[in-house]
Amino acid sequence: MEREVRTLSAAGLECRSADDARVIRGYAAKFDVLSENLGGFREKIAPGAFDGVLADDVRALINHDPNLIIGRTAAGTARIGVDDAGLWYEVDLPDTNAARDLSESISRGDVSQSSFAFTVASGGQDWTEDDEGRVIRTITKMQRLYDVSPVTYPAYPDATVGVRALDQYRERKTEEQRQKDAQEAARRVREKRANQARLERIKTQAI
Repeated sequence: MEREVRTLSAAGLECRSADDARVIRGYAAKFDVLSENLGGFREKIAPGAFDGVLADDVRALINHDPNLIIGRTAAGTARIGVDDAGLWYEVDLPDTNAARDLSESISRGDVSQSSFAFTVASGGQDWTEDDEGRVIRTITKMQRLYDVSPVTYPAYPDATVGVRALDQYRERKTEEQRQKDAQEAARRVREKRANQARLERIKTQAI
């Protein structure tokens, strides 16, 4: 699977001081919360979806820019985990210009959103339709968690990979329907032949 990026608008991103250091904390993802329309489908993340990736070497970046790294789980400068709400992250900000600017922007409320980059595991997604015919993608298992990022201005979520998966889901549904139609047509043919044979037997017995 290819890498996807999702943004959480109401991340509750905050910055606080601890022992003369700046620490930011927020949620990169929330469980069982439907996204907005991602190009023909909406999406939610099931509890447990991150269980297999919490030990990954995850970077904390600004706007997913690898040149603006502010923490890393392998170095102990970033921490991630899950609770009942979702995937949280916490970063000890470095003493760099970019991190100082980010801290000020978060404190002012100019930066308030978070995002994460991931890939979905094989078989780690379910597709359904609700009562209104809207397609819902539920992510049940991640293959890899690459980074978590405070983001300045997410114009739209990167849903390209999800749209391709939606197309595959629709193709599969079309094929399943085609097979059902073919099976129903074959059943009707068998039923018609059986009725004709029964009528022939009745006619023969009547002679």
